[in-house]
Amino acid sequence: MDRYYMKLAMRVAERSRGKCSPNPFVGAVIVNGGKIVAEGNTQPYGSDHAEIVAIKAAGNKCKGSTMYVSMEPCCIYGKTPPCTDAIIKAGIKRVVVGIMDPNPLVSGNGIKALQEAGIQVEHGFFAEEITEQLEYYIFSVQYRRPFVIWKSALSLDGKYSASDGSSKWISNPASRKHVHRVRAQVDVVLAGIKSVAHDDAMLNARGLRSANQPLRVILDPSLDIALSSKLVASAEDFPAMILYHLASEDKIKALQDKGLQLRQVAGNKDELDLKAVMAALYEMKLNSVLLETGNRLSEAFWKAKLVDKCMIFYGNMILGGEKSVLRHYDRHNVDRAVQLERIKVKKLQDNILITGYPLL
Repeated sequence: MDRYYMKLAMRVAERSRGKCSPNPFVGAVIVNGGKIVAEGNTQPYGSDHAEIVAIKAAGNKCKGSTMYVSMEPCCIYGKTPPCTDAIIKAGIKRVVVGIMDPNPLVSGNGIKALQEAGIQVEHGFFAEEITEQLEYYIFSVQYRRPFVIWKSALSLDGKYSASDGSSKWISNPASRKHVHRVRAQVDVVLAGIKSVAHDDAMLNARGLRSANQPLRVILDPSLDIALSSKLVASAEDFPAMILYHLASEDKIKALQDKGLQLRQVAGNKDELDLKAVMAALYEMKLNSVLLETGNRLSEAFWKAKLVDKCMIFYGNMILGGEKSVLRHYDRHNVDRAVQLERIKVKKLQDNILITGYPLL
């Protein structure tokens, strides 16, 4: 039954996807006498972790029970006290852990603390699945930068727009709804100023009940964004930040007065240093980024080897013409083509979504 209860803990964890960053979204299930007595999922940052939620729900039924938790319980003081202390105090006799926490301050130490208290601990359940489930958090801890998702909507022949520049709508409503779900699950939706200006884009998550709103980040080296744009006008309702290099004090103040966050990063007149952009976002404890970028900025992320996952939506049409995606990111030879691993294919009505991880 261990595998069954761990699968349940993974499903419980999904209740917190996109709602507790920078903490990982974790699920916990407490079983006593063969019956589930409590479930818990990670609460928003600064609040209870999954284990604490489950322990509070179980109360006295914790004594002599088994806890199933998708990631190793923390053993350090952060925004909240160590979960290991609460597990020991609750009288839980056995803990089954999915994966170890990659945080070097915790990794293995949480399990050790429980074992030293006389609690039986087993770990290594569904490691591959949980590692993918928590890929944003794990990547950020290991590589000290946000996990970057490159998204593109293409015709079946690989065109991002028609020859006249029109691109609404290559993807269908089901695909667009899926994109809004992804926006609600990431910390950052990032776009370049040209894309925002061209589409007067909002970049928020829409059409979803109680959706998490990501931080909308615009790369705008000279602060060219119009004060009348929808993104600026909505800054009081949906969080937004502009990363820039050089701009006038008047424009900086005008945007700040509208409620936007501004942050200066390294770059030159018309482009920013993407490594500096990633460093700034990591410093803000932002673990994941969805790129909603035009072709030039997409190519820049690929050339900088800053793409960690691909989401390619194929609409049910053939456009022809020259508007090919990544046309200046030329690999020159088939042997040098970027390969994707762990490919998944999802049908969205008459559209197809392909996800994969580039081997750069």
